[in-house]
Amino acid sequence: MRSVIQRVKRASVTVDGKTVGKIAMGLLILLAVGPEDGQGDLTWMVDKLVGLRIFEDEEGKMNRSVQDVGGEILMVSQFTLYGDCRKGKRPSFSAAAPPEKAKLLFEQIVEETRRRGLKVETGVFQTEMEVALINHGPVTILLDSEKKF
Repeated sequence: MRSVIQRVKRASVTVDGKTVGKIAMGLLILLAVGPEDGQGDLTWMVDKLVGLRIFEDEEGKMNRSVQDVGGEILMVSQFTLYGDCRKGKRPSFSAAAPPEKAKLLFEQIVEETRRRGLKVETGVFQTEMEVALINHGPVTILLDSEKKF
């Protein structure tokens, strides 16, 4: 599993001119599922996303998580995070999970994150989306469950 996490003041996702997900302060998470990903990757990713200390404390140090600050999450499926551009100029997406598997794991990660007490909004799987955000910092973090050790 791969994710790009952005600390935001606000973010939203629109499909066909209609806002389908919207958050105030929190995290915008672009998430991709790989073909070998399973429950272990899901658990690891949720633990990281929920506990990642990228919000400032009273001293201005990044020492608080999205849970600590009462933030929200906008999670958007984005298979293009598995784009391979090493050969040629057109990315290959063959390293991404098939849509059926990706959708199932994406839905599971959303539900597990909600079970941890966070408000989670989403985009719409397999649609063209417009994502808007105000990145706070800017702070952008990359996570990859294949590189967890």
